[in-house]
Amino acid sequence: MNILPLAFVLAIPVFVNGQSATDCPMGKTAPDSHSAGVDARGDHAMGFSYEKSAHHFRLSPDGGMIEIGVDDEKDASTRDEIRIHLAHVAQMFSAGDFQVPMFIHDTVPPGVAVMEAKKDAISYKYEETKNGGRIRIATADAEALFAIHAFLVFQIDDHRTGDPKTISPQITPTQ
Repeated sequence: MNILPLAFVLAIPVFVNGQSATDCPMGKTAPDSHSAGVDARGDHAMGFSYEKSAHHFRLSPDGGMIEIGVDDEKDASTRDEIRIHLAHVAQMFSAGDFQVPMFIHDTVPPGVAVMEAKKDAISYKYEETKNGGRIRIATADAEALFAIHAFLVFQIDDHRTGDPKTISPQITPTQ
């Protein structure tokens, strides 16, 4: 299977660990070589520019959330590309397919092996938002929950979003 066509619709772009939120691409600072590679692969794989969007990852008591929205709410084209991307990501993750994040990160993100193995114990629900979309991830399985949290913390660090790495009881799949 050729990974590049899948990457076009499924990727989750990320950035290098250890950077502060003020260094994130939303602030438009120059990335290091790892981040530049991730940016290029992510932009190609997602079908929209990371610099035109805001990515957020949240942990909840039963899983978490991946959310992407446009920076400029008048940018309907990027908003629609985000929605297409996230809908495909939700489908692929539901099938236990995490090849695209591995392609974008150039590594296997923490938690992926368990999330693949326990795909039937995890739900991935795509929802549109005003400026893009989100995927709500939920499970009742303790091992899968630990893996989901590890995966999302990795995303927070690599994206340098500055999102909290703590579980927020306010974020639930019904919210």
